[in-house]
Amino acid sequence: MKLKELINYQLLKTEHIEITVSSVVIVIMVLIATFIGLRIIRGLFKRYIKKQEATRRSHWSVYLILRYVVWVVVIVLLLETSGVKVSVLLASITALLVGVGFGIQQLFSDIASGIVLIIERNLQINDIIQLEDKTVGKVIHIGLRTSKLKTRDDVILVVPNSKFVNDTIINWSQMDYNTRFSVEVGVAYGSDTKLVTDLLLDCVLQNKNISAQPRPFVRFSDFGDSSLDFEVFFWVKEPFLVEHAKSELRYAIDDAFRKHGVQIPFPQRDLHIKSNPGQA
Repeated sequence: MKLKELINYQLLKTEHIEITVSSVVIVIMVLIATFIGLRIIRGLFKRYIKKQEATRRSHWSVYLILRYVVWVVVIVLLLETSGVKVSVLLASITALLVGVGFGIQQLFSDIASGIVLIIERNLQINDIIQLEDKTVGKVIHIGLRTSKLKTRDDVILVVPNSKFVNDTIINWSQMDYNTRFSVEVGVAYGSDTKLVTDLLLDCVLQNKNISAQPRPFVRFSDFGDSSLDFEVFFWVKEPFLVEHAKSELRYAIDDAFRKHGVQIPFPQRDLHIKSNPGQA
């Protein structure tokens, strides 16, 4: 068989599809070229993003949109090149999707949400977010259907994109450079409130993970059932690791209270027993 005949050899032919050896070779070459081209563009984007730290999130969103657009255009062109009638294929797919629409409704909801996330840029790579179930994680990947979070336990969480669009989430990275948190503590009635305030501030200011500015402050929040309730407020630069800072602060507070005789009370209840005079 001659080379020309081999290239034009038909692998599949129907009323609407005609696939030859040459079309398969072209498809493979174009796919490889597209993959390599996108890898090069991704490398250039990463290099540029490092130099433009302030706008790195928006630039990465541009790359994601570009990647999806390129793949859609390439796939459509390859189908036409392979002899597949795209108009007929789309009509068939549309009819199929109508039949199974309810079954894949969530799939399209996730994909549409992924497009919204990429365009609006409310959620971006390296953002620290908190889900409605209090899960805190760092965004490490934003896909068309799902995104990935890395939690504080170093667990990779795959989340459908519709959850980010439909649920209420907290994006710590879109707040100010420093984010405010607090730790609550109760002391026994009769304690020196001025001493308690000074000890709380000393503990906060000695913690290297807590920012000195804005300056931390203490609030006498309430007269509790069994304690005088205080709350110390402070700012941190790394909200992803704030639980470590809170733990260190609680250790320091407990140690300071012990040294200065400040007691942290436990809940107390009064029990009244009434006797019945008519019983022996």
